[in-house]
Amino acid sequence: MSELTVMRNIGREMARKLTAVGIDSPEKLREAGSLQAWFQLKTVFPGVCLVHLYALEGAIEDVEFNCLSEDKKRELKSFCDALRG
Repeated sequence: MSELTVMRNIGREMARKLTAVGIDSPEKLREAGSLQAWFQLKTVFPGVCLVHLYALEGAIEDVEFNCLSEDKKRELKSFCDALRG
């Protein structure tokens, strides 16, 4: 089992995808940050969506993704929307 799965919101499938893009530890995820990690995932796995970004941020902050502040969710959504054009 990947040590990523000890982080909140990170299951086996998310850990597998993160590892595929070179993020194979909690330290590397924290270093990359949620935005960069999500962008890397999105380039390899186009089906990655906003909820995945919330999950990554929650993992870094050690909170359930649905407990992120409304301000943080808006910030993450704006980033996601900006990439769509």
